[in-house]
Amino acid sequence: MVKLRARCILVGDAAVGKSALCQMLRSDGAHFQKNYSMTAGVEIVMKSLNIPETGDSVELYIFDSAGRETFVEACEKTWGQPSLVCVVFDISSLASFHSCSRWLERVRARCSGLPVPDPVYKGVLVGNKSDLSSRREVEAAEAQDWAQSQGLQYYETSAKDMENCDAPFLSLAQTFYILYQDRKQMIQNLG
Repeated sequence: MVKLRARCILVGDAAVGKSALCQMLRSDGAHFQKNYSMTAGVEIVMKSLNIPETGDSVELYIFDSAGRETFVEACEKTWGQPSLVCVVFDISSLASFHSCSRWLERVRARCSGLPVPDPVYKGVLVGNKSDLSSRREVEAAEAQDWAQSQGLQYYETSAKDMENCDAPFLSLAQTFYILYQDRKQMIQNLG
């Protein structure tokens, strides 16, 4: 049984639902907190995810970063060298979707100029608040196309309706696990 640990940066504009997604992941979908205080720095959420059909797990340390511009620089200093990135936007806010490029660039700049994602860094784009589909400003196909152009996988979630909240994080954990297996195999082949 292998237990891996990965640092995951969770970024996006204020009020897109980053903390709500973390809460749903932490509580296994059992608790949606209706009233939130805006994150003023970085909150770290730890969640161990089992890798199906392996008996192994990946412990994600999720750095839930404030989305307000006044706190971003302080947040970046706590990120360190992330292994994974999760960029979140609100499907009912075109502005939050357009900000995803800026957020991804911030993470890339923080990673010593290494392209994110690359063979080391993996990521997902999450369109949250799918429960607001009647007010949708960002079509799934548009978000999917942008995610693909950036090397990200795309997921739509609703923290409020407890829909698909664990899927992006399970995908990140599985991707990290596959990367570990590939590196392990490469090292064994050298010997």
